[in-house]
Amino acid sequence: MRILGIESSCDETAAAVLDSEKGLLSSVVWTQAAEHRPFGGVVPEIAARAHLEKIDIIIKDALAKADTKFSDLSAVAAACGPGLIGGVIIGAMTGKAIASVLDIPFIAVNHLEGHALAAKLETSVPFPYLLLLTSGGHCQLLEVLGIGRYKLLGKTIDDAAGEAFDKVAKMLDLGYPGGGALVEKAALSGDSRHFNFPRPLAKEKNMDFSFSGLKTAVLHAIKSLPAPLTAQDKSDICASFQAAVIDVMSIKVARAIDRFSADFSDSDKSKTLVVAGGVAANKSLRQALQELAEQRGFSFVAPSLKLCTDNGAMIALAGLERLKLGLTDSLAFRPRPRWPLYE
Repeated sequence: MRILGIESSCDETAAAVLDSEKGLLSSVVWTQAAEHRPFGGVVPEIAARAHLEKIDIIIKDALAKADTKFSDLSAVAAACGPGLIGGVIIGAMTGKAIASVLDIPFIAVNHLEGHALAAKLETSVPFPYLLLLTSGGHCQLLEVLGIGRYKLLGKTIDDAAGEAFDKVAKMLDLGYPGGGALVEKAALSGDSRHFNFPRPLAKEKNMDFSFSGLKTAVLHAIKSLPAPLTAQDKSDICASFQAAVIDVMSIKVARAIDRFSADFSDSDKSKTLVVAGGVAANKSLRQALQELAEQRGFSFVAPSLKLCTDNGAMIALAGLERLKLGLTDSLAFRPRPRWPLYE
C-alpha cells in the first residue's frame, strides 16, 4: 500500500508519500515564516491563503521525489483537525478531491494522532506506551493503547508549553519564527537560578499543566529590569523560564509513569515513554525526560527533530495504520478546528 499524507493545520504546508513495504519515500515541508514575520506570529487568514497557493506544488513535489504517480496511490490521508480551520479545510478538500478523482479511500487524520505516532516512523515502539504530547497548541499526557485508542491522563488547563515559549521569545524580542528554539539557544548562556519563576500546579496531585501564570511571571521580571535589557538579562530569563517548564513537565511525567506502571503492572511488555510535538525538539527537555525514564525503568523515545514539527510523513503514517484496520472516512467528513485525541 502506498499513501499520500497532507498536512496544513497551521503554518506548514506539507506532503509525504509512505509505502507499507519500502517505508517513507518522500517528505516535503514548506514553511510560511516569511509571510508571518512582519506580524510576529501566525495570521490565520494569511496562512490559509498561503496553503491554497502552495499545496498543489508541494504535493506534486512529494510525488516526484517518491517516483510515484497519482495512479500508484492506494489512499490519501489529510490532517482534518485540530488546527486553524482555514488551512485545515484546504488540506482536507485537496485530499478529498484526489481521493474522489482516483476512486481510492480517504482517511481523515487527527493531527495529534500524527504526532502521537511519529516516533514509529523511525523506531519500533510497541503498544501501549506513555506519551507526552507537547506543542504550540497542546500539552497532554496520554496512554497510547493502539490506533485510535488514547486515554487522557492530564492536559493543560490554559496555555500550551509551546505557546509559552513563543510568547516569551516575543516579549524578549528574540525574533521570529522559532520562538522555542530561540529561547533554548539564549538559555545556553544564562543562569537558570537567576529568577525564581513559579512551577504552576507542581504541588497538585494531578497530571494537568498550566503555563499562563509562568508567562505572567516572566513579564513581571522583564518589567522589573532597567530598559533596555542586556543580552545577559535575556539569557538569564530564558534559562530560568526553561528550567521552570522542564521541572513542571518532569514532575507531571513522573506521576504519569507511576499511573502507567500501575495500569499495566501485569503486562510483560517493555514500558516506554514517548515525547512528541514541536516542544519535543528542545534538547534540555529531552535529556531531562530521558534521565527520568531511565531512572524509572522506562525506555525513552523521541522523534528526530524534523519529525517533531508539523510534517506530512506523520499524517501518512497515521493514515496507513488506519487504512490497515479498514478505518476510512466518507468524503462528507467535516474538518474540525477542535478535535480532542482522546475522543
